[in-house]
Amino acid sequence: MTSTGHAAPGHDAPATGSRGSAVRQLAAASVGNAVEWYDWYAYSFLAVYFADQVFPPGSGNSLVPLLSTFAVFAVGFFMRPVGGLLMGAVADRHGRRAALTVTILLMGGGSLLVALTPDYASAGLLAPVVLVAARLLQGLSVGGEFAASTTFLVESAGPGRRGLFSSFQYVSTTVGQLVASGVAALLAHQLTDDQMAAWGWRVPFALGAVISLVGFWIRRGAQETRSAEQRSAPRPGLFEALRHHPRASLLICGITTGGTIAYYTWTTYLPTYATVNAGFDKGDALLVGTLSLAFFALLQPLGGLLSDRIGRKPLLLGFSLGFALLAVPLLRLVTDAFVSLLLVQCAGMVLLTGYTSVAAAVNAEIFPARVRAAGIGFPYSLTVALFGGTAPYVGTWFAQAGHPDWFPWYVAVLCLVSFGVYLALPETSRKPLDT
Repeated sequence: MTSTGHAAPGHDAPATGSRGSAVRQLAAASVGNAVEWYDWYAYSFLAVYFADQVFPPGSGNSLVPLLSTFAVFAVGFFMRPVGGLLMGAVADRHGRRAALTVTILLMGGGSLLVALTPDYASAGLLAPVVLVAARLLQGLSVGGEFAASTTFLVESAGPGRRGLFSSFQYVSTTVGQLVASGVAALLAHQLTDDQMAAWGWRVPFALGAVISLVGFWIRRGAQETRSAEQRSAPRPGLFEALRHHPRASLLICGITTGGTIAYYTWTTYLPTYATVNAGFDKGDALLVGTLSLAFFALLQPLGGLLSDRIGRKPLLLGFSLGFALLAVPLLRLVTDAFVSLLLVQCAGMVLLTGYTSVAAAVNAEIFPARVRAAGIGFPYSLTVALFGGTAPYVGTWFAQAGHPDWFPWYVAVLCLVSFGVYLALPETSRKPLDT
């Protein structure tokens, strides 16, 4: 671990000396982050409605358009490592605030493009091409968002509060998901399936483009967390973190593997999993997702506070071992009954909090300030692209291949891999953050 101490007096970078300044920093990161993730997650919640509009059906197989839609979801994830590297470098060279304002504008532009995507019947191949371009733009934004906002949040925290501040990364992410899920559920219950397929699915994306401008305005007022020494020092190279901190980069990958597959399975794919594998009603599945996400958001600060008291490792170990043992039985409990899906999703949320509430703090505590954003952004986003972004596609592919029971085992094995990494991970909660 690279931790050398706190910023000296006179550094005009994180201003956390008062409750008001801390709240302002949290608001700047959280509001913008919620807007970012609202735009990103609206896609997965609405995929079942616009799949047939953008992609042609396969020969007699109704899952082909949905598979194609989730393939584009995964493609967007593969832009995230590029975004993590480029926007992380912007954050390390020009400041965290500069990177945060760029990422939210990119996300708003991508959301607008999704809203304007033509259907296949009228535009042919242009329809999926436009959708892919929009998701690539959003992937670039999200990759940079995690790197910059993680760094910004943890650097804004006072002593003994890094876990608490870290938890707001997923509080705001979950609020964004919650609003996306809520808007999608409201539309699904107010409109017919034909109306949703024809134009209803476009409404959340148009709304996302508008509120991205609000997030941009809020972030412009944030205080930069880089110290004066960092700003006057020579700018780091694009791949400096990878060259000089290879072990830390590999640690980020191992920390993230189990977390990302469990996170995207439980918070994003589970409603679709229930629809495809258990015949669950589409609208009810979205409602269950909305209720469980609200529960999940409330858990995050509790997990962050607990990690500041007992450390990061106990929570990480509980999360990974819990999913390794329980992912299969929990997913097998999913039926077409409303209560069954709600209980399964909420149970997974409790376990998942052991990862999500501390992930930002653990990642930030691994790298020195000079390359922190890029150091986190690239390996984290690459791992999420490989295992998180592909989760809906892999799950749907298993179902199409006639082996839906394989997907829970896939989740369990990846969580077991991360459990081994957490065992070897040094405890960083008591060490001062390098500034």
